[in-house]
Amino acid sequence: MPGIESVNQPWIDEKDIASVGDVLRSGALTNPSFEGGVQVRSFEAEFAARVKVKHAVAVSSGTAALHLALMAAGVGAGDEVIVPSFTFLATATSVLLTGARPVLVDVDWETLNISGTSIKKAVTPRTKAIIVVHLYGLPVRMDEVMEVASEMGLVVIEDAAQAIGALYRGRPVGSIGDMGCFSFYATKNITTGEGGMVTTNNDELAERLRLLRTHGQLEPSNPYILGYNYRMTEYAASLGRSQLKKLDKFLMLRRRNARILTEILENTEAILPFEPKWGRHAWNLYTIRVKHRDELYEYLRKMGIGASIYYRRPVHKLKLFENLGYGRLKLYNAENAARTVISLPIHPRLTEEETAFIGETTLKWIRERGG
Repeated sequence: MPGIESVNQPWIDEKDIASVGDVLRSGALTNPSFEGGVQVRSFEAEFAARVKVKHAVAVSSGTAALHLALMAAGVGAGDEVIVPSFTFLATATSVLLTGARPVLVDVDWETLNISGTSIKKAVTPRTKAIIVVHLYGLPVRMDEVMEVASEMGLVVIEDAAQAIGALYRGRPVGSIGDMGCFSFYATKNITTGEGGMVTTNNDELAERLRLLRTHGQLEPSNPYILGYNYRMTEYAASLGRSQLKKLDKFLMLRRRNARILTEILENTEAILPFEPKWGRHAWNLYTIRVKHRDELYEYLRKMGIGASIYYRRPVHKLKLFENLGYGRLKLYNAENAARTVISLPIHPRLTEEETAFIGETTLKWIRERGG
């Protein structure tokens, strides 16, 4: 069962390969202009239409997207940015790259996402922005986040790296805050290999994002501001366009596989992921919580199942952040999540039979060992 050996596998078909081949043969591999090349501009327009925003700005990675969003928002030295501690490290390190200070807060135990309550407690006179993370593809309760941000005058950046296709009360994630940041890494719901996108409805932010991604240049060799080389290549954008056409199919198969696992594992001691009434899950990862997690991980690996752990340590327990003084924080839910989470494969290349095998194998261990 080759499909079960990895927690996520990109689905690259002949149309994807042909789209990249066409660009390679054209010789127009990248474009350093403010607007970007033909493929980049087309990908941006198609992505913006999908997310229902005015602007999408293609960049070289999800981390670049976060960094540029913060820079476009004017975040810098002396500022604070509120970030959940249970997330991939780039959510917090992108704040450090601006010279600002990440303020790490605990997550809600039910959703493992940041909450309006935890944000409100962490706001100080130096707070400039909030980064919310739609973890594993489950949307954050954005109403309460936007209410706090409006009350406090804060910029809201949505880290939607794992959540393309997710909806909050019918609205695509990445369209609700001031900016949304997406990743097209190989494990995401669509891929360009490496790549990212920043979405916004704000014209000024969009212009600043485009300046920042190309050395601050409006025309060649004449920077207006200090910028970066965060461009997306033409062939990556071409692959992204081809992948975007298949997103609905990918989401449907992920949803089917999530349903199969839930039907097998419900009524056990494991805490299962769920889809709330207020949101539509993108199912980038199917993450359960169990006691004796490391034992289950080793067992599944021996059975040839590519389970993985996102994340073994909350951000405040990473060595970099411990060295910066964050190790003293006590964030119970984030720490407990890191001890208990394990993600099972549900990527769209899995068959129903393979998904059932993953569920039944996990169920067998839970019944014998206890969830």
